Amino acid sequence: MADSAIQGIKTVLHPVADVAAAKKLYAALFGIEPQTDSEYYVGFDVAGQHIGLVPAGAQDAQVAYWHVADIEAKLAEVTAAGGTVSSPAKDVGGGRRVATVTDLDGNVLGLLQDS
Repeated sequence: MADSAIQGIKTVLHPVADVAAAKKLYAALFGIEPQTDSEYYVGFDVAGQHIGLVPAGAQDAQVAYWHVADIEAKLAEVTAAGGTVSSPAKDVGGGRRVATVTDLDGNVLGLLQDS
């Protein structure tokens, strides 16, 4: 295998119909204000986890993102094992790259690499 360094699930993104309303609910749940707050993305850092809210339509379902050392190597490993790339690696700003793959049963797995 190429680079198998997995750093764990540290990021979970939730699609929401109303980002502003969801922001209030999640802020109440976590007891903190978001660290990232825009109309297209709201992010909370809670106990070592990053919980993000994205507008419904930006993604179809909740996605847990596995943090990896080398996203291209991990995509190659996962596709060689039978996974299908749903969304190829792309830069989302701040040196962060994300991709999604679908497993053999249709589950969506997120991959995230910070540089």
